[in-house]
Amino acid sequence: MQWRGEVSQGRPKSDHTRLTLILKGGLIGILVGLVVSIFRLSIVKGLQGVAFAYEYLTIHIWLLPLWAALMVGLAIFVGYLAKQHPEIKGSGIPQVEGQLSGILEYAWWPALWRKFVGGILAIGSGLFLGREGPSIQLGATVGQGYAEFSHETEVNRRVFIASGAAAGLSAAFNAPIASTLFVLEEVYHNFSPLIWTTALASAITSNLVSTEFFGLTPVLHIVYTKALPLRMYPHVLLLGVFLGVMGFVYQRVLLKMGDWYAYLAKIPSWLYGVVPFILVIPIGLWAPHLLGGGNAIILNIAAQTPGLAILLGIFAIRFIFSMISYGSGLPGGIFLPILSLGAVLGAIYAQTMIACHLFPESDLTNFIIIAMAGYFAGIGKAPFTAILLITEMVGTLHHLMPLAVVSITAYLVVDLLGGAPIYESLLHRIVKPLVPHSGGKLDRIEFPIFAGSAFVGHQVRDFHWPKNSLLIAIRRGEREIIPHGDTLLIAGDTLIITTNHHNRGFLLQALRHLPDASE
Repeated sequence: MQWRGEVSQGRPKSDHTRLTLILKGGLIGILVGLVVSIFRLSIVKGLQGVAFAYEYLTIHIWLLPLWAALMVGLAIFVGYLAKQHPEIKGSGIPQVEGQLSGILEYAWWPALWRKFVGGILAIGSGLFLGREGPSIQLGATVGQGYAEFSHETEVNRRVFIASGAAAGLSAAFNAPIASTLFVLEEVYHNFSPLIWTTALASAITSNLVSTEFFGLTPVLHIVYTKALPLRMYPHVLLLGVFLGVMGFVYQRVLLKMGDWYAYLAKIPSWLYGVVPFILVIPIGLWAPHLLGGGNAIILNIAAQTPGLAILLGIFAIRFIFSMISYGSGLPGGIFLPILSLGAVLGAIYAQTMIACHLFPESDLTNFIIIAMAGYFAGIGKAPFTAILLITEMVGTLHHLMPLAVVSITAYLVVDLLGGAPIYESLLHRIVKPLVPHSGGKLDRIEFPIFAGSAFVGHQVRDFHWPKNSLLIAIRRGEREIIPHGDTLLIAGDTLIITTNHHNRGFLLQALRHLPDASE
């Protein structure tokens, strides 16, 4: 690599540039808000129609073969959409993460309309899939499309993809702050000022559009009698351990589902969706209130919590069938199913303690609320997002402290058990091994150095930097330093490295292993 003398200069991005990006982010938020709100509304209407259909079928059971044929037809159609464009499979969050890290690319329009149609048909048919992952991918594709139409740079293109993703989750859950943090914490893995300011603008405008469709009532408006008293915090810690263990089990099972499908279902992979579309029929006939991503389940359990035996049955059904639904590769997410399972686990813990006379019944609802955050924090390994998401979705600040305690506890338990962030693990299953590239248009990477990193305390010359890349600057606070071999790296620095666009993914991977290779 080549280095130049060290000088200090002002902030690289002018206020005018940042303002322009924020305004464009707001426009993307409006577009995403319209797309995702229509998507969300279509799913709601679809689930209402399916619930009515199952009630009708219980009276006119002779129509069941016709209904089964319809479900198989839908499964084949949605599976064919995914066969044409595999990037629409699953939640879509790993695909967006792959785009932002430079290891996955796909055309925006084929993904947009196929994800939109396929998601409505799969989720609206009652499968145990969430709308939030597809909403994130829909938002990201809108941002990508805007960038391509306006001929933006590669840096701005990623900013708009990330902003669209935040706007998509915001419209799905009416949680703009948590949506922005989720993109930074779980998807982009970088708190770049340009990213978070533009993403926040997109999330806010998207939320404004969504509230015009669905009103101001929080998505999970749960009524509780009182805030959690301090004497209950030992139970919060125990709940966090319980959720961490169950979250690790969830991760292991979900990551194995593709292998089990390949072993058990002797049909082409694009037809795996026939399995959940058929298996959902008896569930719909027996318990139509269990269908869907789980929003109704959470509200029903919080309003009138059933006994322990029924809760265990609900958890078993939702856990198994959400695995079957997602493992088939149909367009649909795990975000809301995770929250619903967390709510059920919180109720199970509380009812168990109540039965043992170790727990006042008046605090049961509180544990349903905080368990959602703990379960998601463990599985997604995104505790900040979990805390803010449940705060915004429930619509109260009274649970911030117990949410924080249960989230960090579950996170640590999963970490000690060897669990990895679920969306990152899913991404690794859909991308090929990375190889270095040379040539093509230039792009740049911002790589943060955190406290405890092996980079800290070393000079630039101490590392064998990857080929086809050039370290052009180090951002330190509001300054940018042009480095040379003697430049000392400290915690909080952000390395700014240029490479060609197709080399981004390989370079990021190489940077994560660079200190080990240089020892």
